[in-house]
Parts: sequence; structure tokens; C-alpha cells
Amino acid sequence: MYNRTTVTEFLLLGFSEVWEMQILHFVVFLVIYLEALVENLLIFMVIVLDYNLHTSMYFFLMNLSIVDLGSVSVTIPKSMANSLMNTKSISYTGCVTQVFFLIFLLGADYSLLSIMAYDRYVAICQPLRYETMMNSRACVQMAVGAWISGILYSMLHTGNTFALMFCGGNMVDQFFCEIPQLLKLTCSDSYMSEVGVITFSICLVLGCFIFIIVSYVQIFKSVLRIPSEQGRHKAFSTCLPHLTVVSLLVCTGTFAYLKPTSSSASALDLVMAVLYSVLPPIMNPIIYSMRNKEMKAALRRLTGCS
Repeated sequence: MYNRTTVTEFLLLGFSEVWEMQILHFVVFLVIYLEALVENLLIFMVIVLDYNLHTSMYFFLMNLSIVDLGSVSVTIPKSMANSLMNTKSISYTGCVTQVFFLIFLLGADYSLLSIMAYDRYVAICQPLRYETMMNSRACVQMAVGAWISGILYSMLHTGNTFALMFCGGNMVDQFFCEIPQLLKLTCSDSYMSEVGVITFSICLVLGCFIFIIVSYVQIFKSVLRIPSEQGRHKAFSTCLPHLTVVSLLVCTGTFAYLKPTSSSASALDLVMAVLYSVLPPIMNPIIYSMRNKEMKAALRRLTGCS
């Protein structure tokens, strides 16, 4: 039986070998991390505390904020700590944990975005049945289903990845443990099984994306039939933020995993990883609150501003 635990730690990619640049990286990531935390905590608190926002749309948005809080906390703190302590190491257990939670949260994210598209579809295309179809019990069941699907999806990926034997060194060409980069270090016969899982995952993500697009095609057809221009504008304004968030996550995530992995560290790999793992948690609260009158009004009520 092969001993796959000979790798006791992995070495993550540093942003620079120069100490001053490492400190700059720490400061930049600290600002990004604090901004994401404040934004998502604020969204979460506003939705919880303001009774006017206790609707299905904002319930799912609150769940999305929890996902964003978790995903930004999985990758950034370890990278900051490594820069501050001038090290690159992450333990084998730490790497497993990072992969599990990152995939879990990404899976839950895609599920929630698909549910939110369905919510908008029912609200606009079947408004008379909205209260019945999207009642509190149904919303909780959908949210629980999204979280459970994320856990199962992550267990499949994490278990399949770390069942492989690592014998190609321990240098991960990324600032966090990313599956495509870990696969470059394996020499197991089971390599193709994980490639198959990734292929299945890409198809699943594209399937969710197609479901969302089809939902929005139906939504736009219904919106264009609304006689009032104000009504059309209101309907579009509730859909545009969600569609923007979906496009941002799907495009960056799919490109990051579809793109062939290079044999050495690539600046493009680094940029794409930042885009799909760091940018959405920062942009989602801004996208959802910037043009949302209800959210801005709730923020004013919470902060006491007129």
C-alpha cells in the first residue's frame, strides 16, 4: 500500500520574495478582507434587523452574505499570515480544510444563485402564486438544500483529491490550496477520476448557468409585456444585480478551471484565482445595495441617517 501521507505540508505561492512587497501584500489583503467582512456583516445585520426586508429575496441574499463571509475567510487570512511571517507553508490538514470549505462554499454559492433566479422568475412570471410557492417553509427548505448540496459536493471533491498520492513535490502554484494546482503534484493512477469529477463539476456549473439564463429569458419576456414603463424599470432593477453577480462568478470560476494549467507558476493563474475567490465577496454587497432602494432605506434606518 502506497504511503500518501509522506507530504506533511505544502508550500503556497508567495506574491513576492521581497520583504517590503510581502508587507504591501499583507496590507492590501487586510484592507480587502476587512472591506468584505464589513460589507457582508452589514448586509446580514440589515436584513435580520429590518422587518421590511423579511422576504424570500432578502432571505436568500442573507444566505449569500454568509457564503461570502466564509469564502473570503478561507483563503485570505492564511495568505496574509504567511506574508507577515515570511513563510509559505500550510500543513496537510490545513490544505485539506481549505479545499473542503472553499469547494463547499462555492457549491452553496452556485446553488443559492440558481434559487435566487427561480425566486425572481416566480415573482415576475407568476406573481399571484408567489406567496404560496415562496413561503417561509419553502425558502428554508431551499436554503438548507443549497447548503447540504455544497457539503456533499465538497466531500466528493476533497475526498477524491486527497485520496491521490502526492509525489511531484509539495509546491502549490497558487496562494491557496486549489485543486487544479494540487493535481499537478499527483502521480496516482486515480488522477483521471479527479479529472472526471472536475469535468462533471464544470458541466454542473454550466447547467446552473443555463438554468439561470433560461429563467431570465422568461423573466424578460414577462417584463416586456408590462404596460407601465415604471413597472418594467422596477422589474429589471430587481434582476440586474443578481445577473451581474452570476456573470462575475461563473465567468471567472469557469475560466479558472477550464484554462489549461501551466507547468510553472503563472501570473494569469494568480489573477484568475483572486477574481473568483476574492472579488465576488467584495462586489456582491455593493452590487446588491447600490441600486436597491429598499436596502438603502433599511441602511438609513439602521444607522439613523435621514
